[in-house]
Amino acid sequence: MALIYPSYFPNITNYLVFINSNKVCFEIHDNYQKQTYRNRCYLYGANGIMGLHIPVHYTQNNRQKTGEIKIDNSSSWKSTHWKSLESAYSTSPFFEFYKDDLRPLFQTKTDFLLPFLFECMERINQCLEFEFTYSTSNRFEKECVDDYRFLVDARSKTVVHTKPYIQVFQHKFGYLNNLSVLDLLFNLGPEALPYLLAHPPVKMDQSDGISTTAEMGK
Repeated sequence: MALIYPSYFPNITNYLVFINSNKVCFEIHDNYQKQTYRNRCYLYGANGIMGLHIPVHYTQNNRQKTGEIKIDNSSSWKSTHWKSLESAYSTSPFFEFYKDDLRPLFQTKTDFLLPFLFECMERINQCLEFEFTYSTSNRFEKECVDDYRFLVDARSKTVVHTKPYIQVFQHKFGYLNNLSVLDLLFNLGPEALPYLLAHPPVKMDQSDGISTTAEMGK
């Protein structure tokens, strides 16, 4: 069973874990930490890599479980995120095809972070036509054989090489690795799931926690 943290519009590596694991369990009893993919994702904008960040109410002086984290709705962040998606992907091959499925996520107020993460993931799964069964943890697990929780660290220097596909602004900055699955969806459309299914799985080096994928073409 793969143990992994839920994240905001998960990146390609997360989806490779979902696809190549017999069972997936989302850790939800962790203490919330800043600078992670729990409340951020990365896309490809006109100026290169572009981050979307969900503002939350959090203080390090008082430990909070991720499930207790409230979203800070004092700003119109959902409107900003949607406008950023339109700006980055309006010229992509499949943004028009999926926008009506995704736009409702950004039109209603959401109070808690964790339910919104699962809502976003479920909507992406519908667009991908990808079904997988998952569970959520009953308690915090200190150790697990297939522990992919380290993938949530946005500050990690680990580089996961994903198989290149055509991206909107690739002619300006080249191929950008392991972006949010949104980038894959808007660029490949119905071919996004076949891409993931054919991709080499994520491998873990238990000695140092480094995650890599098999080199393509070998």
